[in-house]
Amino acid sequence: MQSVRTAGVLLHLTSLPGPFGCGVMGEEARAFVLQLQRMGFHYWQVLPLCPVDETGSPYCSCSALAGNLALIDPRQLMADSLLTEAEVRESVYGGSMYVADFDFALKQKTALLKRAFARLKKAQKEQIALFAKQNAWVGDYALYCALKEKNGDLPWWEWPKNEARYETAKACAAPLQKEIDFHVFCQFVFFLQYRSLKEFANAHGVFLIGDMPIYVSRDSVDVWSDPQLFLIDEETLSPKEVAGVPPDYFSEDGQLWGNPLYDWDAMKQDGYRWWIARVAHASKLFDRVRIDHFRAFASYWAIPFDSETAKVGVWRKGPGMPLFTAIEKALPDADIIAEDLGVFGEDVVQLLKDTGFPGMRVVQFGFDPHGDSTHLPHNYPKNCIAYLGTHDNNTLLGWLWDAGEDERAFALRYCCFGGREWGEGGYRSGSCRALIETVWKSAADTAVIAVQDMCGYGKDARMNTPGTSEDNWTFRISASALAGIDEAYYREINTLYRRYYSPERTDAI
Repeated sequence: MQSVRTAGVLLHLTSLPGPFGCGVMGEEARAFVLQLQRMGFHYWQVLPLCPVDETGSPYCSCSALAGNLALIDPRQLMADSLLTEAEVRESVYGGSMYVADFDFALKQKTALLKRAFARLKKAQKEQIALFAKQNAWVGDYALYCALKEKNGDLPWWEWPKNEARYETAKACAAPLQKEIDFHVFCQFVFFLQYRSLKEFANAHGVFLIGDMPIYVSRDSVDVWSDPQLFLIDEETLSPKEVAGVPPDYFSEDGQLWGNPLYDWDAMKQDGYRWWIARVAHASKLFDRVRIDHFRAFASYWAIPFDSETAKVGVWRKGPGMPLFTAIEKALPDADIIAEDLGVFGEDVVQLLKDTGFPGMRVVQFGFDPHGDSTHLPHNYPKNCIAYLGTHDNNTLLGWLWDAGEDERAFALRYCCFGGREWGEGGYRSGSCRALIETVWKSAADTAVIAVQDMCGYGKDARMNTPGTSEDNWTFRISASALAGIDEAYYREINTLYRRYYSPERTDAI
């Protein structure tokens, strides 16, 4: 568990610079690790690594465990003699360096992976077979992908009946064995490259905070292969109720996510095996695991399947502490962060207290001129993760511009900003730095800043706007922008406020 003051940077892998349409697990990622090390950052926080949906969101994935093929670096396949230099060069993206093009990236990577798959040697095939044996989930995922392709990419509930039912679908596997083997190979490559990146980061004193979405997509291998664990009608194969949140800070109509809800009674009966396996998988990938929408484990918003908004719904009791007791018993070393933002209640407060997990604070939520919010830095407990903003927030500069006059004046006064021109200065903006330093001074064990705020970007650089489905997740940063970050400044505040991490620290973890 966390025991020293540290700091981290939030930047998803897809947002890295590079030549392939979105960031990959390659040399640009390693260069970013070294940059974090120079500035004394201990953590690199990323978003979920799973496949994304049609909007680019990794929070409604077709698999809780699989990796996103768009993140694969084809240059490493070239180094393994599975691709030629010409083939890799042909896959270079010709569009904007500031926008992630997931359709292009996935199409190109799939084509390259098929070429690489056809060139596998015997020893490589043996490695892949061992990977499949050690990761039982990958066989089901590969079968799901092969059947989805066979059925023209239709959702699983529109497949022929014998394929839509997992128990009978396995009998359909033999004619699809080559396709199944290809998808196993793709996951092998993904996790081989990711493990190499993580080992590199850890060796340089940078540790990974990963993100676990609480829900999976209805059209996912998880629901298809284990429908009894979800609130799915056995006859129609439709969800009885779906996930979302009621009206809140982000949306007047609430957020209608549409994910199927868990059958917590069924999960309890088998000892929460699905969740234990999921947390175990995430704990291998990451040094710390942030569980998204933690409040739903206390109570969750259940919306009728045919509802058009999230305004209509009811609160239902979640699994509570028995789930986390089972996880702790099976995985005593799991390091979990609770994303406890949004609509609150005493049940959430009690669950967070009972688990002992660190919660989150976001400074942008704190500046009610007439209140004493838990998001104001003087109220931060030691056991929390303090953010300037998450992937769901406006950028810091964007928030200052959009805030009400009273809210902004209170924020600047609170942070002891003495200048007159609060909106000037680019990435060296005094107002933004006053906010950053106020969070860095707080008692929170860990402080995290998004890379957009290190660069002083406006709201056009935000990663996601909750409650909307367009123009999200595509932010990318250029190599020149990363090079322009004021490394001396961040090294100074990490040192000044005792968040600077190096292996030589006598109080290191």
